Amino acid sequence: MGINLEKGQRVSVTLPKFVVGLGWDTNSSSTGDDFDLDVSVFILGENKKLVSDGHFVFYNNLKSADGSVEHTGDNRTGEGDGDDESIKIDLSKADPRVTEMCFVVTIHEAENRRQNFGQVRNSFVRIYNPDTNEKILEYELEEDFSIETAVEFGRLYKKNGEWKFEAVGVGQKGGLADYLNKYN
Repeated sequence: MGINLEKGQRVSVTLPKFVVGLGWDTNSSSTGDDFDLDVSVFILGENKKLVSDGHFVFYNNLKSADGSVEHTGDNRTGEGDGDDESIKIDLSKADPRVTEMCFVVTIHEAENRRQNFGQVRNSFVRIYNPDTNEKILEYELEEDFSIETAVEFGRLYKKNGEWKFEAVGVGQKGGLADYLNKYN
């Protein structure tokens, strides 16, 4: 059945292996350009910075240096139902320095294409068991991000040895570059 989260809500994640699925639909672009949304995962240490360059997972680096995070590939259209991009997580492989994983969705070339998250709808992040397809949790983003070109959908973090997921739903205007500056 799973838990439907509200913004800011946190829930324990007890499975060591699971999939984070992210999805969205786009409005027809008034600019005539297709939308290309991309998921990135920033794998951070205690200092809230990337553990290493190999701990930034995105469409050009599909697997983390420790093997705990694997991006299943770039979906350039977002067409169809269900997850548009998926991230496989295996917490048993996580580098011991890892304390947090942030899931960010950005619009590729948003500024050039004059696109923002105000033109994106039905956005969600969910965690499910890949063996049973049972949904563990889901968070639907309901905010109107009219100027933002990047949104942190959620984050996994370790507190007192236990992994938890937080529904974040916070946008930024600067796109992926702002997140790289923040976490690098």
